[in-house]
Amino acid sequence: MVAPSLSEMNDSYLEFIEKIKKEIQKQRVSVVMNANTSMIILYWNIGRAILKKQQEEGWGTKVIDRMSKDLKTAFPEMSGFSPRNIKYMRKFAQCWEDEKIVQRVVAQIPWRTNISLMDKLKTQEE
Repeated sequence: MVAPSLSEMNDSYLEFIEKIKKEIQKQRVSVVMNANTSMIILYWNIGRAILKKQQEEGWGTKVIDRMSKDLKTAFPEMSGFSPRNIKYMRKFAQCWEDEKIVQRVVAQIPWRTNISLMDKLKTQEE
């Protein structure tokens, strides 16, 4: 059976399908935004864990290199675990100590934009 062409459908169907398409578009954006927020919070948590370990044990840069290798091995399908990006995670946690601000505001900003802001701005107020 072949689906009828759109021109053969009544106005009620055309309105119906438009509503469905708009809902799909809206939810696609929502999924992307939620995924971004989850990733930002994950990166902040990793950065916070690194800071805590460094305070406790005085870790050096080699630990970040080792961590990068171990995470890439454990999660080969994921990107974002380069030594450079892990250093940004640590810096991110240093810049934003308050988890509530991270969850409400900062997590709405894409990761690359957060990196750019960290590189360009000197203070949190900026």
